[in-house]
Amino acid sequence: MALARIQRFQQLNQNIERLEQEVKETTSQNPEPLFDFSTGSMRDVMEVLLRAAQTPASILILGESGTGKSVIARAIHRQSHLSTKPFVTVSCPSLSKELLNSDLFGHVKGAFTGAVKDHWGKVKAAQGGTLFLDEIGDLPMEIQPKLLRLLQEREYERLGENVTRSADMRIIAATNRDLKKAIAAGTFREDLYFRLNVITTEIPPLRDRQGDLIRFAEHYLSHFAAHCARPVKGFSDEALACIREYAWPGNLRELRNAMERAVIMARSETVVLQDLPADLKKPANGKDKGHDSVGRAGSEITSEKLDELHFRKILEQASNFSKAAKTLGIDRATLYRRRKQLGMD
Repeated sequence: MALARIQRFQQLNQNIERLEQEVKETTSQNPEPLFDFSTGSMRDVMEVLLRAAQTPASILILGESGTGKSVIARAIHRQSHLSTKPFVTVSCPSLSKELLNSDLFGHVKGAFTGAVKDHWGKVKAAQGGTLFLDEIGDLPMEIQPKLLRLLQEREYERLGENVTRSADMRIIAATNRDLKKAIAAGTFREDLYFRLNVITTEIPPLRDRQGDLIRFAEHYLSHFAAHCARPVKGFSDEALACIREYAWPGNLRELRNAMERAVIMARSETVVLQDLPADLKKPANGKDKGHDSVGRAGSEITSEKLDELHFRKILEQASNFSKAAKTLGIDRATLYRRRKQLGMD
């Protein structure tokens, strides 16, 4: 028995070493996140989130796919009073409703076919820390009442068990879906939305963050140049213009992949236009009609479009809304109304 126990300890130590090495390798492949934003709207978002981090309030992060919602959720946890506690992620679209139910709340042996032993879910794993519900807009309707109970009463039950257990954690949720439309369509509970909607912020897409775009591109380029041991140090003027003009529908995730490819394909210390992915070099550049593709002053566009472009540019470059309003010669109330009219709210 003693020898068997020693053998188990040795196996555990080997598993720990292997897992530590895997974590180290995975971390080295991912660039350090940047939070020193130059775009005023992004700084306002982070100010709200970091203030909320010190409270137990639920946080809902909205934004397109690839805008960095999960990275920001981790930053909130690290800046909170729960930073020494667990941060547990649940990917809502990754499993069937049955498996997701078990993954979230746990189950007891025999609860369903294949449940050969008791299992503690991620609610238990996140006890005392943060539970991050990624893409909560895809959470099945059957699980939403249980999540609502967890949020309201801080109670839950494992599958196949009638024992009510208490939960103590902060919940952060994120989604790229319009939850109000999902409520109207009957795929998301309104009461759950209101319970999650304590602190809500929307991460602007990368095409609306021109002030941060090149900084992120250079950051990713530097990381992958070091990771791949390539002497790549910058971009040609044509490559920079292409990066600025592209709409980046995949946001930071797409930018990261594009920079990794550019480092691999670069033949010198400078990334040129030919080193970038083909999608970035299409004539239309994938730009939104309401953004920089409308052209410059004197081109064939309406004065309304030119005014909209000017408004968006000032918001991108201003450090806060007060400075933007002053530059535009309007008050803050008018600025907020104009943002809402343009769908930037």
